Amino acid sequence: MSTPTPTRGRRGRITKEEVLRTAEELKNWGKWGPEDQIGTLNYVTPEDIVNACRLVRRGKVFAMGIPLDEHGPQRGLFGRRFNPIHTMLATGTDAVAGRQEEVGIRYADDVLSMPVQAATHWDSLGHIFLGEKMYNGYDARLVDAWGCRKNGIEHARDRMMGRGVLLDIARFRGVDSLPDGEPIYNDELDACAAAQGVEVRRGDFVIIRTGQMERCRKAGDWGTYAGGDAPGLAFETCRWLHAKQVAAICSDTWGVEVRPNETDEINQPWHWVVIPAMGLTMGEIFDVAELAEDCARDRVYEFLFYAPPLVISGGTGSMINPIAVK
Repeated sequence: MSTPTPTRGRRGRITKEEVLRTAEELKNWGKWGPEDQIGTLNYVTPEDIVNACRLVRRGKVFAMGIPLDEHGPQRGLFGRRFNPIHTMLATGTDAVAGRQEEVGIRYADDVLSMPVQAATHWDSLGHIFLGEKMYNGYDARLVDAWGCRKNGIEHARDRMMGRGVLLDIARFRGVDSLPDGEPIYNDELDACAAAQGVEVRRGDFVIIRTGQMERCRKAGDWGTYAGGDAPGLAFETCRWLHAKQVAAICSDTWGVEVRPNETDEINQPWHWVVIPAMGLTMGEIFDVAELAEDCARDRVYEFLFYAPPLVISGGTGSMINPIAVK
């Protein structure tokens, strides 16, 4: 792209006090009523969905979910996350061996075990707390051994559809991948959108491409992808997302925000604001390589986006296979 890239580089460290002040300033608690549990997804209207459907011209479908198997990126994030474990309960070998004759039908059956955020997924609004509260002022203790009694992912089951916009930051910079630890600032988001000829609007599902996933795959090693250093959105983008009134933000990295963080005082400061204060739904580990190549060819960076979560009652998130249709 010919548009000059804005000046990059770190703009100073942030403090915990600044994070908490920003969270207070950008709070959407009560904006959609005291019982709201979907936050910024409220920005998407039926008219927005109708208009998004009109973006389909070729019927070309792009799937952005990574495979659910043992070859995933997890290496024990937080000491708990692991790659999907796929176990067969009944097989064709069982059938041919005559072990299923008593049931009168020969069949295969299986089970999948995995953390809901091990692969491509949504975070629910019950995933991150701000002090002793979660989004819309609900008590954090409402998430207990039985799951999220408030802000569970099931409340978004029919809301993940609308206009999708890809901001291909890596291609905008003319690189295959941003280096780990590289922040993306507000002015670059605007400059990238302008260079692509696309406008970010209220109710959009915005997808950021850094190229990190493709870099790991090319190397044949996930390394610390699922929990380590990564390029990503700078803390100041909280305000950009709030002002733009986007419905959800997604990325090809594990946590959307830049790692290492811009502070040594707390972990994942951007998360502290966007999920529990703003009520912004976040999508992570999106495989956008094929979509990005197509957008670069036809110069169309908007599309119909559809990514419903599984209806996991009280879930802190859900694995998904996001779809873009052009």
